[in-house]
Amino acid sequence: MLSDVINLEQPPFYQPQNNEVVIFEHAYKNQLPLLIKGPTGCGKTRFIEHMAAKLNRPLYTVACHDDLTAADLVGRHLIGDGEMIWQDGPLTRAVREGAICYLDEIVEARKDTTVVLHPLSDDRRMLPIERTGETLRAPPGFMLVISYNPGYQNLLKGLKPSTRQRFVAMSFDYPDAALERTIIENESGVSRATAQQLVELAQALRSLQGVDLEEGVSTRLLVYCAGLIASGLDTLSAARAAIIEPLSDDAETIAALYQVAEACLAD
Repeated sequence: MLSDVINLEQPPFYQPQNNEVVIFEHAYKNQLPLLIKGPTGCGKTRFIEHMAAKLNRPLYTVACHDDLTAADLVGRHLIGDGEMIWQDGPLTRAVREGAICYLDEIVEARKDTTVVLHPLSDDRRMLPIERTGETLRAPPGFMLVISYNPGYQNLLKGLKPSTRQRFVAMSFDYPDAALERTIIENESGVSRATAQQLVELAQALRSLQGVDLEEGVSTRLLVYCAGLIASGLDTLSAARAAIIEPLSDDAETIAALYQVAEACLAD
């Protein structure tokens, strides 16, 4: 499990797409949990970091995975100095501190893990810790945020209605062309012309027909590519390393994607 606590004095750069900032602020004000849906690399995590800094709240981020257990989130007893010592998990620490707890890709976690979120995500706002007999009541500053990528949903990986309907929800998508260009420019420092070329490449790749891709190129990968270009790597090499290769392992698909890159990035 990857768990980080972040305290940011200044909000990281984030360019709003719609009214997501306002919705987040109202959800926080009303002590409501928030669900964010959207494709990989479209800015969900950056948005949460931006809002945590804007609201001056510490942020605990957990990258969910198949082996994530309730104990990973809540805590467990450990042996230390010959005795059993209780260690809080990130969810418990966030509740105690009145922080924002962000569970990224929640559908990747084991099904029984989401059950511990239920009393926190309704009007009780409580976290029972069965192993210690303690029940924590979330302070006003605590907020639970979860996210997942609907594109990966199937019968085995999806939120149950009993969980999903406890959250205020909003959908993210890739930014429109002008906004995506602004993001690339601000994040990498490349010229507007280069950023525009990368946006056009992304749009071309996202609209491809007959190519077996699980998902389109993300804004994150475009920023990575722009960063490589800004550091001096030639444009096509940067595009291959940061965009083409991460999208597929199939040699024929990579070759087809590279042809598109050559056409879009030609001087």
